[in-house]
Formats: sequence, structure tokens, C-alpha cells
Amino acid sequence: MTLHLYDSAARAVRAFTPLEPGRVGLYVCGATVQSEPHVGHLRSALAFDVLVRWLRRAGNEVTLVRNVTDIDDKILSKSAEHGAPWWAWAYRFEQEFDAAYDALGIARPTYSPRATGHVPEMVTLMQELVARGHAYQGESGNVWFDVRSLPEYGSLTRQRLEDLMDSGEEGAPDKRHPHDFALWKAPRPGEPATAAWETPFGRGRPGWHLECSAMARRYLGDTFDIHAGGIDLRFPHHENEQAQSHAAGLGFARYWLHNAWVTTGGEKMSKSLGNYLSVTNVLQRATPAVLRLAIGGVHYRSTVEFSDATLTEAAATWERLEQFVVRGSELVGEHDGAALAHADLPPEFASAMDDDLNLAAAFAVIHEHVRRGNTALATGDRGEVAACVLVVRAMLDVVGLDPLAAQWRASAGTDASAHALDVLVQAVLADRSAARAQKDWARADALRDTLVAAGIAVEDSADGVRWTIKG
Repeated sequence: MTLHLYDSAARAVRAFTPLEPGRVGLYVCGATVQSEPHVGHLRSALAFDVLVRWLRRAGNEVTLVRNVTDIDDKILSKSAEHGAPWWAWAYRFEQEFDAAYDALGIARPTYSPRATGHVPEMVTLMQELVARGHAYQGESGNVWFDVRSLPEYGSLTRQRLEDLMDSGEEGAPDKRHPHDFALWKAPRPGEPATAAWETPFGRGRPGWHLECSAMARRYLGDTFDIHAGGIDLRFPHHENEQAQSHAAGLGFARYWLHNAWVTTGGEKMSKSLGNYLSVTNVLQRATPAVLRLAIGGVHYRSTVEFSDATLTEAAATWERLEQFVVRGSELVGEHDGAALAHADLPPEFASAMDDDLNLAAAFAVIHEHVRRGNTALATGDRGEVAACVLVVRAMLDVVGLDPLAAQWRASAGTDASAHALDVLVQAVLADRSAARAQKDWARADALRDTLVAAGIAVEDSADGVRWTIKG
């Protein structure tokens, strides 16, 4: 089956065909590093980390660009408020975002360009737009994109210019139209001199939209495969990116992908609403793997309602996946990375992933194979255990949650005492399974009672036999 993705521009699921066979260029809007990362910030990076993993599993060479906005109004305001140089303030939180990405096993991008490092590319793009009649310089030294110069403006979000409300951009008496947007911003009173660059249009700093068009072009070319980001970026950010890029004669993105929000109490998690949960605080009560599963284990276009219950459910799911992989691997040995990479994935799993990354269906296949594996563990069928462990780890690797990957191994419970306990409990469960098969119910009950007396709970279910230490 061919990979199909929901293209926000077309408002339809489309077969994905890369511009160049076997090579995919993907631009994901990254963080504006004004303050610490919260859980909602990670949704986009997680969602498209799974896409990158699936594209690479299919044999594609993926160039992933995730930018860093390290200069903007909020960074200047907050750094001044705290008496810190703006560039030091931005770098501090860039590092915090990177640490959060790393903690959740989000693969580093091929390129992570900063806005401040690409002013020459932005100036070139501005000059092209001015020369083509799509941009103009205002009296104050700002440079504006002329939205009325581009008939297709609004096409990404299917809005007509006359129906849009005033964008409300402050300090803009020199705009010709309320929706003209800033390509370049002249220095404002009180802003540090270091927050401005010399250009043919005068000193100033880049507009938010300009930076992404310039950096995408720099690393992916005039036309590239996929532009992705949060659903809240569709307008005005992505609309304006597309407008200025098309106005410059660039093909820009061929597919647009947007992930849904993380919400709390039904509202989008955001700093402005004050309902956000910092990644640091959440990781004090949940492991990184559990947090990744909680916000990255659902379809990227589905809203994640985040709460204690969300973490509790994710923790239970992770425990079940981890316990099976660890126990199975201890019985039959570990598979190496090459074995995982070349393992045949179940057709149902591949079909689910090709269906716009349908993680609900994909995890259903994973849980089915865990159930089979647990049954095989209980009956001592080493061949079936080996087969199930291999395919479960291969599928979990695709979604970034293989319990024996270096990222998660430290929490996988493989210390000597845990191993010894598991061997003993599995031996008792194997005897119990044999007794049940022979309909020796008295012996089966006695073996269960032995485990219960030792503080070990045994659960029989359609998913097989599981054991846990009672709290």
C-alpha cells in the first residue's frame, strides 16, 4: 500500500509521492524559544518524529528541518524583563527544548537552523519580492508584504481576503492594507542595538513568516515535499509563508500536514491561558516513555486531552509492553538492530501506518502480538515468544517506543534481582498452565495461591497471563 497523508491544503487524504523517489524533504515549524517548553509544545515534534521514522523504515532518505525562532517580540520583552541579553535568553530555552526532545526520544533533525543565522537568505527573498511588486518599504523602515498583489492569498486556509478581520499588527501606520504582514521590522525604541541587522532596507530584524520561507528554501530547495506544524499555525503563519514563497516564484511545499492540540479541561494548552504543564514538572511524576506514549501514541490529527488519567492509562500500557519485551527477550535472547530493521512487519500494521499514520489501528496490531506473546510465555513456547518479541519490538521501534532501545533501556527493569524474580515466577506460571491444560484445577489453584502469598498478583485475561507485585 502507498503512504497516504491528509493534505491540509487540499483538505483530503492524498497518496504521497516524493518529488524525488527515495528522498523526502520535510520542514517542521519549531519553537519560539521565549520560555520553558510545556507538554503542548512537544506534540508537533512527536507527531512528525513518527512520520520520519515510518518514511525511513520504508527506505527513504529523509532530510528533516526544524527551525528555531530565536528573535521575536516576546523574546525581547521577556529578556528585558529579566535583565538578560536577548540572545542568552533565547539560547537558554533553546537548550531546554532540545533537552525535552531528547528526553522523549525525538530524533534530532538533519538541520536545526536559527533565524538569526539566516538573515542573508531573508534579505535575498525580500529583494525578490520587492522587485516583483509583492512587497514595499514603509515610511518607518518596515518592509511589508502586499497581500492584494497575490490573487491566491488565502488559498491555503480557503479564506477570502475581504472576509478576514484586521490582523491588528501594532505600530503599523505605514501599512497599505490591514492584512499586509511584516517581512522586516524596523528597530523600536528601547530595543537593544544587537537585535538589528543592516540590510539594503535599513536596520531591523526579520518578521516571523519570512524566516521559515527563507530557511526552508536554503535547506530543502525552491520546492520540497512536506511542510508540517501545529494546526494553530495554519493562519496566519503558514498562509503567509506560502504567499511570500509563491509570490517569489517558488513552488514551496507540495503537502501540508497539521497536528491537533494538546488540551487541558477542553482548552488548548498554552502559556497565554496559563493552563500549561511544563515538561520538567510532568517528568517528575511520569517517565519519559510514558509521557511520549501519552501525547505521541494517538493520531496526529486527534486532540489529546491531557490529565492525570491520561498519564495513568499510558503508564499501564507502557508497563504491559515493556514487561512482555523484557521477559520475552530474557527467555529467547535479544535481537540486534539489524534484525529489527529487516523484520517483516504485519501487513495490518503497515496498512495502518500507510493510512495517514493511523496509530490507533497500529497499536491494536501491537497489542494483539503482545497477547500472543504472553500466551506463549505462559505455555513455554520459545519459538512463538521469539517471533512475537521480534515483531513487537520492530513495530514499537517505528513509533519510537522499543523498550530495549538505548533511550528506554535504563527503565526496562533488567537488573539481576528483577531477572531472578521473573525467572522464578515464569516457572511457576508455566507449571500452572500445564496443570490447567491437564484440567488439574486443584494444582493450578495451589500454584496461584503460592504466588499470591508471596505478594504477586496473577491476572488471567484474553491477552494472556500477567503478573505484578502487589503494592
